[in-house]
Amino acid sequence: MADTSPPTHPPLVILTGNPNCGKTTLFNALTGLRAKVGNYTGVTVEKKEGRLLGVPKNEPITVLDLPGTYSLSPQSLDERIARDVLFHRLPEIAAPDLVVLVMDASSLERSLYYCGQVMELGYPLVVALNMMDVATDMGQQVDPEALAKRLGVPVVPMVASHSDGVTQLRSAILRQLKPPPRPVAEVGIWQELSPDVQREVHSLAGFLAAPNRAVSATAEALLILTDEKALADNVTLYPDTIRQRVANVRQCWETAGVDWRLLTIEARYRRASAIRDEVVRETAAVEQTWSDRLDRVVTHKFWGFIIFVAIMALMFESIFRFARLPMDLLTAGVDWLGLAVGRLLPPGDLHSLITDGVIAGAGAVVVFLPQICLLFLFIGLLEDTGYMARAAFIMDRFMSKVGLHGKSFIPMLSSFACAIPGIMATRTIESARDRLVTILIVPLLSCSARLPVYTLLIAACIPNVPVLGLFELPGLTMVAMYFLGILAALIMAWIFKSTLLKGEPPMLIMELPPYKRPSANTVFRHVWDRAMMFLRRAGTVILGINILLWFFATYPRGADLGPRYEALRQPLRQARQTVEAKSTRAGEIEAQLAALDRRENSEKLQNSFAGRAGRLIEPLIAPLGMDWKIGIGLISSFAAREVFVSTMSIVYQVDNNSDSQEHTASLAESLRAQRRPDGTPMYTPLMAVALMVFYVFALQCVSTVAVVRRETNSWKWPLFQWAYMGALAWGGAYVVWRAGHWLGY
Repeated sequence: MADTSPPTHPPLVILTGNPNCGKTTLFNALTGLRAKVGNYTGVTVEKKEGRLLGVPKNEPITVLDLPGTYSLSPQSLDERIARDVLFHRLPEIAAPDLVVLVMDASSLERSLYYCGQVMELGYPLVVALNMMDVATDMGQQVDPEALAKRLGVPVVPMVASHSDGVTQLRSAILRQLKPPPRPVAEVGIWQELSPDVQREVHSLAGFLAAPNRAVSATAEALLILTDEKALADNVTLYPDTIRQRVANVRQCWETAGVDWRLLTIEARYRRASAIRDEVVRETAAVEQTWSDRLDRVVTHKFWGFIIFVAIMALMFESIFRFARLPMDLLTAGVDWLGLAVGRLLPPGDLHSLITDGVIAGAGAVVVFLPQICLLFLFIGLLEDTGYMARAAFIMDRFMSKVGLHGKSFIPMLSSFACAIPGIMATRTIESARDRLVTILIVPLLSCSARLPVYTLLIAACIPNVPVLGLFELPGLTMVAMYFLGILAALIMAWIFKSTLLKGEPPMLIMELPPYKRPSANTVFRHVWDRAMMFLRRAGTVILGINILLWFFATYPRGADLGPRYEALRQPLRQARQTVEAKSTRAGEIEAQLAALDRRENSEKLQNSFAGRAGRLIEPLIAPLGMDWKIGIGLISSFAAREVFVSTMSIVYQVDNNSDSQEHTASLAESLRAQRRPDGTPMYTPLMAVALMVFYVFALQCVSTVAVVRRETNSWKWPLFQWAYMGALAWGGAYVVWRAGHWLGY
């Protein structure tokens, strides 16, 4: 029996239901756009809660939106969280005062199965009978009053996407928050169980019963006895005495010819089918719905794939290209802020810390925001329309060959723009193991941050020669780097699923929900929540690490470095005062002063901790044909891969203030001019390919490391990811360098 003692917290209303029943849309309608989004403690499953609209501020009611689930026998982490909340097993979540069960009127029998399980828990209950319009389109007339009479709880017919019935549901919630308790024996499948089964369930319930218990001990005992995973999923929750008693009861049932695994499943479906037949009337014979007709094209072996490729191409183009303008504007805004703040601060370490460390560090995070928003805008639209399930279905046949889930394709595709939104997009994968494999491999796909590195090295070292009369070598080199990343990701996925995260090839068993018009509020709320979560989670960690990198690239400084270069500048400044401002001589003096600044910055970098680290790792990278100067670039680019270009500008004293195209050409020319101690060129085509291969494989992005840490709730996996990708990077570059020499390059 449910606990009826007065709550010491604001009333808690739990919103639960099957996936794709419109629960999120209903949650947004009940709470508005002011809901809080976080994570349940210890896991990456999202926790969404908000205040019920339309109640006095001094009497708040909290609404908690649980992940979608088909039953209280969980198959995924999301479903396990839903079960644990309803069983009051999470200390951070109070026992619910009311449960709102969202049911899909167009798929009533499946919803009734879960409804029976929830009713048996003993909580006050309201049924939100959603998607009534879809049921009508399918030729079904559902009688809400008959359903309410049959279940014994209030039933509110709704079309949440149009806000129909929201007011009536809110009123029902307020009425039902203080109902009289209802014994569990009066609901669910209890009357369909044999006396022997009832006796064993009651006996076990006696061991589970406790004062002020929120959940019916009888319902929990029934679940433990008939669910094969109930004890395995809760190793520390139940003592050995309970486990032994459950094993004995199951053994007795098997001896008596009772299949305890199917005992409640068959009874629940019989009950659900009987109720549906009572409350649903077929108004017309609908052989094929609009969704069915559309699926004949969308999931077709040929046309479905063509449509899928077109949608993915649009998504990729948007993330990769359409985000460029807002990203450039954000970059310009960060640069302007840095200059504005810099003018207010005197030259010195504080000036450098604020502008180069804090502002530049924050800018490194904010610049990803347009890609994050565009990615989740597409994901929100695909999910809300119902197409996401079709995309997973289409790609599952190919992805399963390497042990990946069909839903892994979306994160992999988006990682060509940036691994960060790709990693965040893995939340659509139900299996924790498949999600982890996807997280581990998506950084291998060449993101947009690698492009400046590829562009520089190709411009400096790859000759512009035709290939087969149709292609040019620089373009083919760029394409080869992308294909290398794809191939490496697929091979590593197969290796992980065969060894470290070994498991059976994932079977895609999923519902294809009916297509529906997306809700603008739901989609934009989805984008807003993900964007804010990204900034909150990744921003603080990335900002802190960028400040540390600034420190390592700034200190220590030689005691005589500043005075020595100041002595060199003084005569040039005096000479500048004696010539006309726009004369040729004045231009020459400015160029000499700029060259001195670059030489000073280069020498400062060489003497810093980062410079010393470059010399320290030189023995490690020497077998790859790289020297300590490249080592500085490798170390500094852990902040972001594209930092390699600006670091090389400082090391080789190239003006970094010109436009990007002009700067790349100047730096490429400087790279071509570099020589080894024996006089041979440093940057050859072989050197460029080896270095690009290193950047294909290496996890040189602190942003990615931070997000993987947040998404896995552990440092174990990001450190493992960094280590295995580092080993691939060193090994790949070594093979290229040695094989090239062996072939005579």
